[in-house]
Amino acid sequence: MFPITINESEQNWQAGPYEGVKLKILNKNEATGGVTVLRKFEEGTVVPAHIHPEANETAYILEGQWDESGTTYTTGTLFYAPRGEAHGPHIARTEVISLTIFDGPLTVVAVE
Repeated sequence: MFPITINESEQNWQAGPYEGVKLKILNKNEATGGVTVLRKFEEGTVVPAHIHPEANETAYILEGQWDESGTTYTTGTLFYAPRGEAHGPHIARTEVISLTIFDGPLTVVAVE
């Protein structure tokens, strides 16, 4: 038996850090600040280049098409961005749903 069981259908979407992005927090580790989230990007959403200074990010596309550095990625693609490493911009060509794990606090700093 798993000590924590979450049904995503019982969670509500909430505003993400960018316009056109919504999050469902599935689990939060209170000790580390890490979170496991579903992210929904509306079609046409552009997330500018940024870093996560306090967490490694692992994202898996469950559905949709996502452009990254001129390449379109689809369902089944896994992305990994080490803590402090710039990534993006990301462009949602369709609505995109991803399962994303941040192993520390979900903080975002724009890359200028």
